[in-house]
Amino acid sequence: MEQPYVIVIFGATGDLAKRKLLPALLRLVEANLMPDCRIIGTSLEELDTAQFDALARAACEEFGKGDITDERWAPFSARLRYLPTAAGPSALTSVVKECEAELTAEIGPVEVGRLHYLSVPPKAALDVIHELADADLVDRAKVIMEKPFGTDLASAKALNDEVHQVFDEDQVFRIDHFLGKEAAQNILAFRFANGLFEPIWNRNFIDHVQIDVPETLGLEGRTKFYETTGAYRDMVVTHLMQVLAFMAMEPPTTLADGPIGEEKLKVFRSMRPIEPHNVVRGQYGGYRGKEQVADDSDTETFIALKVEIDNWRWAGVPFYLRTGKKLAEGARIISIAFKEPPLSMFPAGSNAGTQGPDHLTFDLADQSRMSLSFYGKRPGPGMKLEKLSMQFATVDTTASGSVLEAYERLIHDAMRGDHTLFTSAAGIETLWEKSEALLNNPVPVRGYIPGSWGPNAIHQLIAPHAWRLPFERTWRDPNATGG
Repeated sequence: MEQPYVIVIFGATGDLAKRKLLPALLRLVEANLMPDCRIIGTSLEELDTAQFDALARAACEEFGKGDITDERWAPFSARLRYLPTAAGPSALTSVVKECEAELTAEIGPVEVGRLHYLSVPPKAALDVIHELADADLVDRAKVIMEKPFGTDLASAKALNDEVHQVFDEDQVFRIDHFLGKEAAQNILAFRFANGLFEPIWNRNFIDHVQIDVPETLGLEGRTKFYETTGAYRDMVVTHLMQVLAFMAMEPPTTLADGPIGEEKLKVFRSMRPIEPHNVVRGQYGGYRGKEQVADDSDTETFIALKVEIDNWRWAGVPFYLRTGKKLAEGARIISIAFKEPPLSMFPAGSNAGTQGPDHLTFDLADQSRMSLSFYGKRPGPGMKLEKLSMQFATVDTTASGSVLEAYERLIHDAMRGDHTLFTSAAGIETLWEKSEALLNNPVPVRGYIPGSWGPNAIHQLIAPHAWRLPFERTWRDPNATGG
């Protein structure tokens, strides 16, 4: 990062800042990916810089990596400033300009960039946008916005229109931490750098695709937020659909953010509208009656749906998406099922075809793993087949220590002006447009038992196929002996 930056975190004392943003900024500074910077925290809390420094250190000790010694903390601490929101726009302007002056004094007369991270509730985001305008901090600036980006087509358009009154679209970075993961970007490398896979990445060879993001956590403390959103708005539009676009898009002319964004948008435009009969909504037992939840709440804590893409590559190939709270396991899996051979010459009892089709699986968890499963002969007499797999994990590589976590990568990309892993206004509006039929006429929620895989109706949704999770085989442990 050649350009120095002043970074302003709005909501700097909140949960996201403590868990992700402050540890990410520490890592970027220590990795020399943004050596020349100042970090200004601002929030409703009436703190001074020393108190914010202590808060930031405690957050990095709890959620960061390695021990935080005084010697290690000192260089990062010197970059921190704090300003309460109540101080107003003019005070924020003064602190930003003081930081810019410090940077130019240290490294010479260079242009200092500005990065504003809006780690605030959705209703407060526009207030911050207008505060930045009042503070005259729009010039040379980039702004990172957290989901949700509206709750339907009308609200998304209104939000984007108001943001664009202050910032140009190329200044806005709508963050999706799923796409910041190493495994998500490995999809691009896997598809477009290998002659083995790109020729079969289409309806002629692929039977169906599953994108499965179950979570074991419930909604304790977040029920008020969820009552106005639900699993579809919270997870599908902003996360799962973005992963789907990476899976389904055509080869871009280059790996620059413009061509990739264009191909993702084409996928969204090719999607059929999400019809209610292709959706299962669920709600875990015990959700109703919680604080700020009505006894007859129809909010979904679980959703599964079938997505169809009407273009030549994917016509007739269903994409099944599933996510929910309080499910049996936590995972982030993309599973591609290949078509089975048209005819089997293997004798009865050989097990051929009994364990489902061949699968290519991407694990989007922090381990960044891939697996290719296929039938092979079991050693010994006769023709007995069994499912085998080849697996790869990032931790197996010599460069595993260079892996950036999602927020680290995305903050760095935003400072570089790279939109590749971010969502555009046109993309998010197209997805809301495709969602209108479901949002206007949602199917009733079905109850499910906490710790299960969701309502039983999910099996009818995916029939004649089957959900890939839970796996019959576990991932190989790369740290185990024997390789």
